[in-house]
Amino acid sequence: MAPEDRGLSCRARTRSHADLDRRTAWYHICMLIVANWKAYIEDLAKAKKLFATGKRLARMTGVKIVLAPPAPFLGMLASRNKSDVAFSAQDISVTTGGAKTGEVTAAAYAAAGVTYAIIGHSERRSAGDTDAIIAEKLVRVFAHGIIPVLCIGEHERDGEGHYLAVVREALTLAMEPLAPKERTKVIVAYEPIWAIGKDAAFAIGSNDLAEMTLYIRKVLAELLPGKNSSRSLVLYGGSVEPENIRMLAANSSIDGFLIGHASVDPTLFSLLVKQLV
Repeated sequence: MAPEDRGLSCRARTRSHADLDRRTAWYHICMLIVANWKAYIEDLAKAKKLFATGKRLARMTGVKIVLAPPAPFLGMLASRNKSDVAFSAQDISVTTGGAKTGEVTAAAYAAAGVTYAIIGHSERRSAGDTDAIIAEKLVRVFAHGIIPVLCIGEHERDGEGHYLAVVREALTLAMEPLAPKERTKVIVAYEPIWAIGKDAAFAIGSNDLAEMTLYIRKVLAELLPGKNSSRSLVLYGGSVEPENIRMLAANSSIDGFLIGHASVDPTLFSLLVKQLV
């Protein structure tokens, strides 16, 4: 089974984003929800509880649930997974293995049952991941059939629109070493750093998100061959709450969400997902 079919099928009227003719139809068919547990979960019992929550939510029509646990728990959960949940690495090593203590390669994650990998998250960028490293990580995941969730976003907004150039540059540099077919499979997660941790009143509005989503698709259209940009998925990776998630989804043409801290609260995460079905 091809990675895009294995990873993106969901309980809906279509099996993958490749079946869609128009991106505007995706919200009415399937929303991709990537739950990034970060380092909040430190024991197996909590990991299993969140996995059970994910499995229940994955049975709902119209959503695809992807869980990104810390690496020690990922293999334990993914190896026995027979549900509709998919698994993601939170990051992968830029190396190909060997004498690299502490590194986890794309090959190892693929062997553990991982379908996705988050690449270029703002927390990894702040820890030293450059655009060149991120581009190389994309090459690594594609070599092992893993679908990347590429995070891009500006640190702040400015009245002159310089933040658009920041997003364009990050996306362009990341895509540069990829083959045309690989570029069509990259899932882009727009992650405005200034909006992370804000409540609904101060987070990004649906109009601003819609404009940025359109801009990202415009850049993708320049980077992808033919009409393939219409197949690319764009997620939102800033703060979301039950009060704004439905509005953001309905009014911005995004294809899903990359959810951080809220994804490790079973009640809150369930409430967020249920707002989308």
